[in-house]
Amino acid sequence: MKCYLLVDFGSTNTKITVVDIENAEIVLTSKAITTIEDDIMIGFNKAYEKIEKQVIAKEIEFVDKLGCSSAAGGLKMIAIGLVPELTSEAAKRASLGAGAKILATYSYELDDDDVLEMLALKPEIILLSGGTDGGNKETIIKNAKTLARFDIKVPIIVACNKNAQPEVARIFDEVNFDYHRSQNVMPSINVLNVDNVRDIIREVFMKNIVYAKGLDKAIEYVGDVLMPTPAAVLNAAQLLSKGTETEDGLGDLVVIDIGGATTDVHSLCSGYPSKGGVTMKGLAEPFAKRSVEGDLGMRYSVQSCYQAAGYRNFSKNYPGEITIEQVEQAIQLRHDDIEFEPQTKEAKLFDETIARVCCALAMQRHAGYIETSFSPFGTMFAQYGKDLTAVRYLIGTGGVLVHNEHPVAILQAAKFDDEMPDSLRPMKPEYLLDKTYILSAMGLLSTRDENLALKIMKKYLKKEVQEEM
Repeated sequence: MKCYLLVDFGSTNTKITVVDIENAEIVLTSKAITTIEDDIMIGFNKAYEKIEKQVIAKEIEFVDKLGCSSAAGGLKMIAIGLVPELTSEAAKRASLGAGAKILATYSYELDDDDVLEMLALKPEIILLSGGTDGGNKETIIKNAKTLARFDIKVPIIVACNKNAQPEVARIFDEVNFDYHRSQNVMPSINVLNVDNVRDIIREVFMKNIVYAKGLDKAIEYVGDVLMPTPAAVLNAAQLLSKGTETEDGLGDLVVIDIGGATTDVHSLCSGYPSKGGVTMKGLAEPFAKRSVEGDLGMRYSVQSCYQAAGYRNFSKNYPGEITIEQVEQAIQLRHDDIEFEPQTKEAKLFDETIARVCCALAMQRHAGYIETSFSPFGTMFAQYGKDLTAVRYLIGTGGVLVHNEHPVAILQAAKFDDEMPDSLRPMKPEYLLDKTYILSAMGLLSTRDENLALKIMKKYLKKEVQEEM
């Protein structure tokens, strides 16, 4: 039996997926705790030992072995731009789309304190952007000179005004920085150009970051650690949406991944206005957009989730009466014990409540919104961000959804809310569930065989989860 071996070296667990090529099936899965602190291969070996006998019994031959990783915090980046709403935001989106975790974003002219703060955060890549092509050069060049005064050991990707890049390169050459030139992330006002910089970020990840995290040991067996795990998930979502030359995709969709520390949202659609008379404003949106909410999570970020949402939102999403003291006690319990597993009915309901709050807030932040203004010519409607109201599929992944008896009751919190009519969230989506955590594996597989990856996703995600109230 000819198969692919697909490995996700996750922040918590290392997950193995074995795909039968001929029958387009997942034949084996396994997982074990990730062991980045000691040797990444210890966790992998434990996971592989669980399926080794079956690999031998089924006479499995691996034609390729591929990996992705979010171990040791994933890919950590700093994004530098010129104006917060424009190039800084463009740099942030490019980094997120490449699967990175954004530690901080900086704008305008850097000073020494800014650089010292950056270095204290210990980024693995710095993205230097700013200025449209033919626009502001002076600030970018000054920022390059400021960076050059410090002993920066991490790669810098230069994705700024193309007219400033030769001088930035000369400055960095003088101090022997490891830098990589890219196309400008925002060549003209409100126009995003993220594909080239995403590719370079992933190249740097493979060449530099993989070795820095000790994943080079995994390469000896796995073959290639191709990308950060979130980038693999976004790859899979894009393939599932668009399809291939020979097989249709599902169309517009949104993936919500609720984790212990963050809630990630991936939207795959143009996001153009669905109603007439609405004008697009602000920075253009990519077809494949990823957002990461670092204050919305089930365990590590549960306190910041409560701070962001407040008691009212928690009580609104809890199916019954609950006092502020009970909410705060439940929050504290999960914060103090990140491995807490709910056993009672009340504890399980509260986990569902946290998940609903994460879903609602993450989607609210990810989706676009309508701004209404009044003029002598009548009422004007401006759209900022993506219109997701007509999105057909809402796909849920993450432990709280996979292991919950009522996953749709959680996902429904991401729907359009009559109390916030200006928020352009999905109106009537169909719900799918990634019960076997296949998205990151299929994102890897798509780099070798798109049709096979698409067939498997359709097969394992096609079962609709009926609405539960």
